[in-house]
Amino acid sequence: MTRPERELDITYWLLDTRSLWPGTKIAEAAAAELQLISPEERDACTRKYHIADARMSLASALLKRLFVSKTLGIPWTQVRYGRKRDPTHGKPCALLPDGSQAPVEFNVSHQNGLVALVGSSSPDAELGVDIVHTNERRAYTYKLIDREGLDGWVDVYEDIFSDEECWDIKYNVDPFPLLDGTEVTAEMLGRHDRVCQRGQPVVATLPSGEKRAFSSDLVIDAKLRKFYVYWCFKEAYIKLDGEALLAKWIKELEFKNVRAPRPGSPARCASYGTWGERVSDSEAWLKRKRLTDVRLEIQSFEEDFMIGVAAKPAERLPEYLTDFKSLDLEADVVGFATPF
Repeated sequence: MTRPERELDITYWLLDTRSLWPGTKIAEAAAAELQLISPEERDACTRKYHIADARMSLASALLKRLFVSKTLGIPWTQVRYGRKRDPTHGKPCALLPDGSQAPVEFNVSHQNGLVALVGSSSPDAELGVDIVHTNERRAYTYKLIDREGLDGWVDVYEDIFSDEECWDIKYNVDPFPLLDGTEVTAEMLGRHDRVCQRGQPVVATLPSGEKRAFSSDLVIDAKLRKFYVYWCFKEAYIKLDGEALLAKWIKELEFKNVRAPRPGSPARCASYGTWGERVSDSEAWLKRKRLTDVRLEIQSFEEDFMIGVAAKPAERLPEYLTDFKSLDLEADVVGFATPF
């Protein structure tokens, strides 16, 4: 009788930089914290034009160093990095003092102020994480959709998404709420689920027979949310694999059974956390074959964020892949670090 392999131990950290290091210049706002990262990392942070980008760059450097130092028991200032396979374009990895690749796996993503890290002490783990924010460029996206229609806007990404994925984004809509909270499904919309223009009158027939009229803006927003789920999964898997977003096989990497998780609560009025729904039954396919060794999971955070994780080997993964712990900068990071 073969003994089942042990479940992988995976770390999930989230650091919110939106209220950290106020000011316009990171060198002044985070002078002390910049001394906790290497000169190369420090230079990368201070060269950022926007302080919001510099904050995320600094937080990413701190989280990676914290994870590697804690996991390997290496002193904070002795943490070094390299790349797997390709020394220029390969996936970032940690190095042991002798220069060999360390037996750990980690990946970091940041978007609109949030920084996430997933990591494992097992060299067998392969992990990718991505954060998307559905409202970050909404005004610009609306402008393009008003001009080209949602279908025309999606066609811009035809080199990234397969024909089936593009169709799903354009013409299939996940359940979404009306302004009074009533949930509308695709079945209630009838052929209105194919709408690709904003500002159009739409009617849904509720199970009671009542008809509700509203703007197609709500349908378009729901479809945009699904677009970001596809984008998040695509990025997370490519980061797991270590390829850039321009991987030659990117269009042949497809995701099926994709659904956007219901949003969480806005931070300003949440009474018990801000996480929303977790969706974990989507599938990854490559060149028309299902990748059975890969698991995908995505969870919403607040109203506009979603965090997706791709991981393998599937049979050794924990129940949840988005079990993120919010870190406190001072208590969890600075308190552990030592300056250079």
